Amino acid sequence: MLIKVPAKSSCNENQVTDEKIYQQRRSLLKSMGFMGAASSLSSSHVNAFDLFGSDDKTFVTQALDFKPAANYRSTEQQTPESKVISHNNFYEFGTAKSDPQANAQGFKVDPWSLTINGLVEKPLTLDYADLFKKVALEERIYRLRCVEAWSMVIPWVGFSLAELIKQSQPLSGAQYVAFETLYDPKQMPGQKSRWTGGGIDYPYVEGLRIDEAMHPLAFLAVGLYGKTLPPQNGAPIRLVVPWKYGFKSIKSITRIRLTAQKPPTTWNILAPNEYGFYANVNPEVDHPRWSQASERRITKGGLFDLSRNPTQMFNGYSEVAPLYAGLDLKRNY
Repeated sequence: MLIKVPAKSSCNENQVTDEKIYQQRRSLLKSMGFMGAASSLSSSHVNAFDLFGSDDKTFVTQALDFKPAANYRSTEQQTPESKVISHNNFYEFGTAKSDPQANAQGFKVDPWSLTINGLVEKPLTLDYADLFKKVALEERIYRLRCVEAWSMVIPWVGFSLAELIKQSQPLSGAQYVAFETLYDPKQMPGQKSRWTGGGIDYPYVEGLRIDEAMHPLAFLAVGLYGKTLPPQNGAPIRLVVPWKYGFKSIKSITRIRLTAQKPPTTWNILAPNEYGFYANVNPEVDHPRWSQASERRITKGGLFDLSRNPTQMFNGYSEVAPLYAGLDLKRNY
């Protein structure tokens, strides 16, 4: 069942990708080291569960079978796929924006294990195939706002986080949801030391309040642009919380744990004066080193497009405002 949200976050289906970019996608992926033939397959005739068995170092994306969520659209210009898969923060693969794409193409995600446990009645362990069939897949187009003041608009494929949590039957004492990224220094060179990984003590961890995690907008993505996630974008499964800064949307998740206590979060541990637990997009709360009042949208122009847009409270997703009624959002940043 598709969950409907207000139409103001809507976008026309034909704006997801410029038609010329779509038609050139196979040659684009091939030139960047992808095997683009898979992306031309019809989603109704594709098995998504045998994508990562190749012994070579080229990561293969494959079409997914999903239903478009008609009310998760946006009238804004969409970020070209080539930008989404090449402009990333994923320090496990390096700290430069181009490092994740360059260093992640040999990343293997099958077999995979995602555990949901803690304060639940029915702990779950999902394998790779389960990620694509445990909950029906749908496409949602969300704005993504980085704390570095750049933004994108991306068509994700996945399912509601709440639907997965409900299957584990949370206990009444569960107040928070903690997330953990895969720890595998052999595959993720940034995890080999704090020096190579931006000073982070791995594995990467994140967390939400239980009411945030159960909000209809909170999403677990297994794909983008109609295909499985590339490794630099968080394969095989990542969180997408569109009203928060991007670092909250943890990638390559192996564990979801429900707990009574607020969980530690990686960037808050590393720099608590700069990165709070909530990390809601807020134009009135600046980062200590730069303003959050405006943002640069990543478009076809890339680095040469210097135009900026005003930052919207909660990244424009005002329907989440009731979650924070009475909470001082300047103190709880």
